[in-house]
Amino acid sequence: MKKFSLKKIVLASAVVLSGPSSNLAFATEAFDKESPWMLGNWSGKRTALKDKGYNFTLGYTGDYATVLDSEKGSGHSNAYADQVNIAVDLDLAKIFNWEDTEARINITKRGGNALQNEFDALNGQMSQVQEIYGRGQTFRLTELYIKRKFFDGKLDIKAGRFGETYDFSSMDCEFMNVAICGSQFGNWANSPALGGSDWLNGPVSAWALRAKYNISPELYAQVGVYEHNLDNLKRSQGFNLKMNGDGVVIPIEVVWSSLVNHLLGIYRVGYYTTTFKEKNADDNLSNLKQGVWLHAKQQVTSFKGDDKRGLSLALQVGAYGDRNNGPIKDYQTIVSTFKGPFNSRLNDEIGVGLTKLTGNDKYNFAYDSEYNAEIYYAYHYAPWLTVRPNIQYVSNIGALESRGDAWISGIKFNTSF
Repeated sequence: MKKFSLKKIVLASAVVLSGPSSNLAFATEAFDKESPWMLGNWSGKRTALKDKGYNFTLGYTGDYATVLDSEKGSGHSNAYADQVNIAVDLDLAKIFNWEDTEARINITKRGGNALQNEFDALNGQMSQVQEIYGRGQTFRLTELYIKRKFFDGKLDIKAGRFGETYDFSSMDCEFMNVAICGSQFGNWANSPALGGSDWLNGPVSAWALRAKYNISPELYAQVGVYEHNLDNLKRSQGFNLKMNGDGVVIPIEVVWSSLVNHLLGIYRVGYYTTTFKEKNADDNLSNLKQGVWLHAKQQVTSFKGDDKRGLSLALQVGAYGDRNNGPIKDYQTIVSTFKGPFNSRLNDEIGVGLTKLTGNDKYNFAYDSEYNAEIYYAYHYAPWLTVRPNIQYVSNIGALESRGDAWISGIKFNTSF
């Protein structure tokens, strides 16, 4: 393991093992297991700032992965990738008396390396075993927007810089494998896997406008317009603010929330298209890219009378219309999570997920399908630290039967300072 990787893992472990100290008042506040922040409330200063409209967050995510076994490779390569983000949410009603108005600034820094770069048998994998790696390991302006509600909250307008998946086809990111973590639609949107320019899952941002209309308390519809600008993807352009794109991405979505026996479900159906032209697999210019998605997440049981505990199921299905433009033509993801499996661990969680990525035979005639699976146990030490050890399995690496399979083990850290 590289020195920087070991250091970060040791530091994270030291935080867990240190626990509260009765000798120093600051240490007690800082490592309070009931606090939402590792560094505490700064003697009440964080709450005081939030009451005035300034809510600061500092987060850290780390993904460590190592090869357990591989059909086509030998050795036990490992890699560590991470991300730091610092953000501030501004309640402009409190700061400037702007009713129903808020703003957000979020800056991220990614670092480390991917296991695919260390282990040849995983090179060319459609997915990645570390979701936090990618889009250039550098500083980026990930969010910079203002949002306001009109007509008693019926209409919600958001403008500034942000990616599509913050609002469209959104899904929780609890797993470490990219193909199971978060929204899948943007990962494979008619462009080379994980480097595509059509749809931005983050940390890359683009100039954008999103309008959402609440039809009822349970139902809303939304539409967005996002600048397509390849400069935003460059490692040196993390803070690019120019408006020199070659077109726009237009997503449309309807979202329905339901309560079934007091258990929450969220259902999304959407469509996107574009206005720019791009070279396809035949080296011809192609336009009017499009795709559709259906995402659903439903808690199906409670546990021992507690609705916060129990089994939830999630499904993601998506397909892309122009099969000449990307290596993946469709995907299917199914996830099962169980929160609060033990009476002594009410906030822990067990998760199992599987994704099928169907290769586009027009892009490569040899493509079949790649399968990614993961199981994790989320140890919720405190509101500010969750550790998720996991086991992953990848079959038909790169959607090619000849590439075989691999078993991976990993640990994912989520920390809020």
